Amino acid sequence: MNEAASISIAEKHEKWMAEHGRSYKDELEKDMRFKIFKQNLEYIDKVNNNNNNSNEGINRTYKLGTNQFSDLTNAEFRASYAGNSMAITSQHSSFKYQNLTQVPTSMDWREKGAVTSIKNQGGCAACWAFSAVAAVEGITQISSGNLIRLSEQQLLDCSSNGNSGCVAGKSDIAFKYIIKNQGIATEADYPYHQVQGSCGREHAAAAKISSYEVLPSGDEQALLKSVSMQPVSINIEGTGQDFKNYKGGIFNGVCGTQLDHAVTIIGFGTTEDGTKYWLIKNSWGDTWGEAGYMRIQRDEGLCGIGTQAAYPIT
Repeated sequence: MNEAASISIAEKHEKWMAEHGRSYKDELEKDMRFKIFKQNLEYIDKVNNNNNNSNEGINRTYKLGTNQFSDLTNAEFRASYAGNSMAITSQHSSFKYQNLTQVPTSMDWREKGAVTSIKNQGGCAACWAFSAVAAVEGITQISSGNLIRLSEQQLLDCSSNGNSGCVAGKSDIAFKYIIKNQGIATEADYPYHQVQGSCGREHAAAAKISSYEVLPSGDEQALLKSVSMQPVSINIEGTGQDFKNYKGGIFNGVCGTQLDHAVTIIGFGTTEDGTKYWLIKNSWGDTWGEAGYMRIQRDEGLCGIGTQAAYPIT
């Protein structure tokens, strides 16, 4: 690589550091992080400049870009931002929306006022708590008309009977805790601290659920019916390189089914060229993806979508 290109990447790194408030303890660390940033940027440019990769047989309908993870190795990213290696265990053969016949062609629960703004789990792999809370926030607004930001930290601290804080967890165990606790507090009353703490003092319940349902595994039609009625918590594989660097478009990249991340499906739709997609709310802040959201190809089981999904009932 010529000197001008090297300087250009160095300038991009400095600009990226300023945008994300990143600083390093010394020049040695900065040099190490610059090299990782450079490798990530080269990969992003390679993918974006070769969207139709005949070797992979993929006509990519998405773009990659830098974000807050751009100075992390893939191993570092997985260690800090994945957190859903634990499977939802109970499988239901039936669910309340199974006989639904009228499903709209598109749905965006943001437009219905049932989705709070994007949150950021930080370096605590509590995606399972954010996924569960977003689903409870959604059904609470749908049933009551009130959109309330609820507490992930309460789940992190108190939903410990089967969940493992910043390591891993399951949305169904989170739902069970909310039911047993007779509710969950607001985010303002019980704010997020990115570390698991003790569960001691009581907090007023701002929202309650009575039960939850787990959808039939691998059934995207069941998922479609359910998302048409409320946001749904799902498990996916979300730590691949393209997923990490996703910037926009309909994601259809290489993605396995090793479920290691939890998100919330808040809608679906179809592009003008007929591509069907799911609309996903993530918990990695608004500099990732489409301002914190992702559109991912539907009806392909991509990234294990539909393998494990659950929703709360008020």
